[in-house]
Amino acid sequence: MNSPAPLPAAGPAPVRVGLIGAGPWARTMHARMLAAGPETRLAAVWARRPEAAQEIADAYGTVAAGSPEELFDRCEAVAFAVPPAVQAELAVRAAKAGKAVLLEKPLGPDLAAARAVADAVAEAGVVSQMVLTKRYHPATRDFLRRARDTQVVGARSCYLHGAFLGGEFATGWRLEQGALLDLGPHLIDLLDAAIGPITAIRATGDPRRWVELTCEHENGAVSQASLSGSVNLPKARTRVELMGPGGELTYDTAGIDHEECWPILRAEFAEAVRTGRPGELDAARGLRLQELIEAAVR
Repeated sequence: MNSPAPLPAAGPAPVRVGLIGAGPWARTMHARMLAAGPETRLAAVWARRPEAAQEIADAYGTVAAGSPEELFDRCEAVAFAVPPAVQAELAVRAAKAGKAVLLEKPLGPDLAAARAVADAVAEAGVVSQMVLTKRYHPATRDFLRRARDTQVVGARSCYLHGAFLGGEFATGWRLEQGALLDLGPHLIDLLDAAIGPITAIRATGDPRRWVELTCEHENGAVSQASLSGSVNLPKARTRVELMGPGGELTYDTAGIDHEECWPILRAEFAEAVRTGRPGELDAARGLRLQELIEAAVR
């Protein structure tokens, strides 16, 4: 008599992630991504507006928590889609509760708050990961691999859009702080990763209209970055041009589909939580980016 075929080994259980926030980014990205699985499961939602949290919870078959602490009790990791000041306060509480954290940029509204988050994560020994969206796209990773073999003398870059002119992303903290704190982390991260560590940085202009960054890198290269959320363009523009004796290497998001980022982001966060080993885009990286932003305006 033949023995029954062995059952396939079960994979790891989905990571139970609680979502803090119920605004546009929470609805359109975080909740949808976390609920899609299979690496994660949306375990609960909490927001300061209970009706908004309930709406997301109903849409994805989960529960609306009555408090952050109730959400912590229902999950093993917490994703944040809230303004920087709210994230900085609640991420510290989540880390102290032993929860892994999926963090938005900027880490906090200022350097002191960002440092408090990074310190809490380090002291608790929990996994952290930054949602620097473009870093999870295969095209970005290919560009950064190629950049490692490119001798760079200088670079030009920009991140430009018109979201501050109106619409659901023209929110209070973005309109108050402007492009440097909102868009700056993305572009500074790319320049720092592609060219080499930034050792000096200075900003000119008005972050609420247009700000220009000049960066000096450890290898002697100099880069420029233009940032604005207040220009009327057909679509957002992110472009990095690396120049050197071997020619030009260009990265442009015009042709990429950001939907390709979410499965990679979700899978890598879940793996980090299950293994206890964060990747390079952790809270410490978020703190470094905030230190550079602070240095730019000092």
